[in-house]
Amino acid sequence: MHPEYILTLSCPDRRGIVHSVSGFLAGHGCNIIDSAQFGDAQSQLFFMRVHFAAENGDTSEAALRQEFSALAASLQMIWELHDAHHKPRVVLMVSRIGHCLNDLLFRYKSGLLPVEITAIISNHTDFYQLAASYDIPFHHLPLAAGATAEAKRTQEQKVLEIVDGNRVDLVVLARYMQILSPEMCEALKGRAINIHHSFLPSFKGAKPYYQAHERGVKLIGATAHFVTGDLDEGPIIEQDVERVDHAMEPETLTAIGRDVECVVLARAVKCFIEHRILLNGHKTVVFK
Repeated sequence: MHPEYILTLSCPDRRGIVHSVSGFLAGHGCNIIDSAQFGDAQSQLFFMRVHFAAENGDTSEAALRQEFSALAASLQMIWELHDAHHKPRVVLMVSRIGHCLNDLLFRYKSGLLPVEITAIISNHTDFYQLAASYDIPFHHLPLAAGATAEAKRTQEQKVLEIVDGNRVDLVVLARYMQILSPEMCEALKGRAINIHHSFLPSFKGAKPYYQAHERGVKLIGATAHFVTGDLDEGPIIEQDVERVDHAMEPETLTAIGRDVECVVLARAVKCFIEHRILLNGHKTVVFK
């Protein structure tokens, strides 16, 4: 079986980029399995994702990296090369609402999400038994209401120690109900995904689905996005909605909304681990 890789890149748009990349791969004994590209007229940037097999046994990953770097430099590329069969290492963070956590754990256990979940972190103890049932280490890092800035820094430092100690590729905030500090957001830049209801900023605070019911909304949904220092304003990865109507009680809206949150977050995580997301300023390019 030949080694397979995924190459992602972005660079200033110009003629011949696809030709240059495909020619390089062909010249190094590689066969393209699938390829997707997009040129953004607004930003004048070109984005590409290529899944390929290295069929020449003499071509190592190190050699591919070294020799592609010259082409990348000439085209001003931001690029990454990933082993297509590597299972990214993931940490899940949760507070006291567990539907997204439970869904991700089931998908992981059933093989629908090919990842290694190295730890579950929570500021509460509600889900330590769930973590134990999946044989995943559970870290209780409490943070009291109204905690001082120093206490928050100490707690976040412990989170980062777990993340760094486990060589984590992705942190998923699966309904982790704490605002991360700007320093924490910077430390996790590009490798932390959050889920929230699509009502933000219209319905902030507690019980958003009850607020939505009071306003008589006809659509509810969820948004998965990268975590940044701007609360719930990070680049959007995935969204979805469901229609609702006047006959539904707030509890029904909440149940429907939570189902959507699970699906949207799982899709976003899958896109990340398959290296389908490229940043385009404050937006994303997500290759399907």
